Amino acid sequence: MTNGNAGPPPQSRTAWVAERIREDVAAGTLRPGELIKQTVLAKRYGVSATPVREALRLLEADGMVVYSAHKGATVREMTPETAADLYRLRAAVESVAAGMAVERMSPEGLREVERRHGEIRRAIDDHAPAAELSLLNKRFHFALYEQSSPLVQQYAEALWVRFTPPATIWTAENAEALQRDHDGILDAVRSRDAEAAARLTADHIKHAAAIRDEHPELRAAGAQDREDLAGI
Repeated sequence: MTNGNAGPPPQSRTAWVAERIREDVAAGTLRPGELIKQTVLAKRYGVSATPVREALRLLEADGMVVYSAHKGATVREMTPETAADLYRLRAAVESVAAGMAVERMSPEGLREVERRHGEIRRAIDDHAPAAELSLLNKRFHFALYEQSSPLVQQYAEALWVRFTPPATIWTAENAEALQRDHDGILDAVRSRDAEAAARLTADHIKHAAAIRDEHPELRAAGAQDREDLAGI
């Protein structure tokens, strides 16, 4: 769970809260269909209710949050078909991002990707909870994608925001296999093999989709349909 005691960094409080909500959704702390209580989030993140309310409006525009006159704000639910569509889109966009990142990789960028990869390794060895591994996984991916281009990174981020599964796949059962995928991607990055990095990234996302499909408790089962992707 995100710890709000440290307080927001020197940036827009609304943007900071929006990112914390995204992280909590990715980690499964906030689940699809669950009522979002603004007062609870404000206390958790150590902010007033105003930036929480504004952040939820931003996330509504992104498609992560929906408002109901009777229920209030909730995390958008997904159908299995929508989840499958998003995985296919992610595989396409993120393979491009990974290949482009290798082509444009700076020494500093490579060190950051390696650092994020090492964080996951240490967390797995320390038996960190799945929610923490999920967050570190995103940081690894976007340390790589940030080396591509702002445009491609924004497309990848938009797809991650739209993806609101019921739980993370980064459980103890799956973490080692997923990290082995990361090992291969990092090896390709170090070798400056853009084609391999792109292919392995797509394979990794397809692997994640297969894990989710094999475990009923991880599958999407919401009421939203594929028209939810019309704005992407």
